[in-house]
Amino acid sequence: MTQLFFSDYDIESASTDARPPLVIVGAGGLGREVLLLIQQINEVQPTWQVRGFYDDRAPATPTVAGLPYLGTAADLNATTEPLAVAVAVGSSAGRAGVVARLTSAQLSFPPLVHPGVALHPRQRVMLGAGCLIQQSCVLTCDITLGRFVLLNLGCTVGHDAELADFCSLMPHANVSGAARLAPGVYLGTNATVIQGVQVGENTIVGAGAVAVRDLPANVTAVGVPARAI
Repeated sequence: MTQLFFSDYDIESASTDARPPLVIVGAGGLGREVLLLIQQINEVQPTWQVRGFYDDRAPATPTVAGLPYLGTAADLNATTEPLAVAVAVGSSAGRAGVVARLTSAQLSFPPLVHPGVALHPRQRVMLGAGCLIQQSCVLTCDITLGRFVLLNLGCTVGHDAELADFCSLMPHANVSGAARLAPGVYLGTNATVIQGVQVGENTIVGAGAVAVRDLPANVTAVGVPARAI
């Protein structure tokens, strides 16, 4: 797994014409939120030229939030120019499936982080390719996020936590220090994983649930304390 410091993706101020092109895969509500995230990044430092949206399910209108619908994943794979891609799919399994279909060597997947989120080298936060970190998230120190991790609005991640590839945190989910989330874990809105707890691969922790002890793989856990159902 390739992991990069957030600062590795800092781009010097550039004119609009010089900004690298970026497209969003996922033309639904999260796609529009990711567009807003990119616009917020550009307001602070012009960074990306957003071309439009791709989705295997065509939207009802030819434009989404004022940008064109450009086609399917197969159309995106046919690109002849380098393109940055943001995969805006909320489901962990769905996001992994989309990434598996994006096979063109022309495609790259930079992490996108809201400019209000503090990420400095001294925090020692490692981000994998394709991570999306939305407004009001708080990450402390010595944290590792794998590839295509999604932190939605207002999430917190504590010291020494590890979130593996394709983990998804919905708004205001909380991961305490030294917790371990295996690949594909999904935390619902306001879910919490207590310090040191490990959550198994592809497990769903329901909205408002609190994981106070380790959870196995491939279950759905709800309640306080969270129990597999």
